[in-house]
Amino acid sequence: MIMRIAIAGAGNVGRSIAQELIGNGHEVMLIERQPRQLCPERVPQARWILADACEMSSLEAADLASCDVVVAATGDDKANLVVSLLAKTEFAVGRVVARVNRAENEWLFTEQWGVDVSVSKPRLMAALVEEAVTVGDLVRLMTFRQGEANLVEITLPRDAPYEGQPIREVPLPRDSALVAILRGKRVLVPTPDDPLEAGDELIFVCTSEVEEQIRAVVLGSSSL
Repeated sequence: MIMRIAIAGAGNVGRSIAQELIGNGHEVMLIERQPRQLCPERVPQARWILADACEMSSLEAADLASCDVVVAATGDDKANLVVSLLAKTEFAVGRVVARVNRAENEWLFTEQWGVDVSVSKPRLMAALVEEAVTVGDLVRLMTFRQGEANLVEITLPRDAPYEGQPIREVPLPRDSALVAILRGKRVLVPTPDDPLEAGDELIFVCTSEVEEQIRAVVLGSSSL
């Protein structure tokens, strides 16, 4: 699914997220209020707008209501909260991902401020933009151990091969582990007897080499 995504803040973090999302085929608009940060040549595939994303008139001119996702990625937590609140309450944007710059402000980044997900790492922000609307695909959330292992997510679609089956029946490849199941607002530590349900977000730790095998097992070989 191709999404239209607005990113407030075109610094290093905003550009990094934009490049990741454009590379995955999405349409990206970068909104930046500092003229010196306006560098269209850095991400030429994006639409660039010189404006203050904390102002209603700027967001209206950018047609924010047509966006599927808004990412508040400025270096100012207050600005990110304002952008998030406006995106959710005034423009009814379906998903708002916000950058937290200072750990002591993290408690503010809640649904009351229009934030669906708050995070600090650019790659993880890019993944979380896609995660909630990408049912039936594998999304890489994080890489660690110098790229030897990845944290990946698959949202289980209805009629997947192992929907309704206990986890012990799922023949996962070597070098992979199902470490968590996100079900609604609950985080479940999986046990062999837990059945899988449509809509479950399955979180795996695995090597890059077995990602496609996990996808084939969980979604069916026809998904490849």
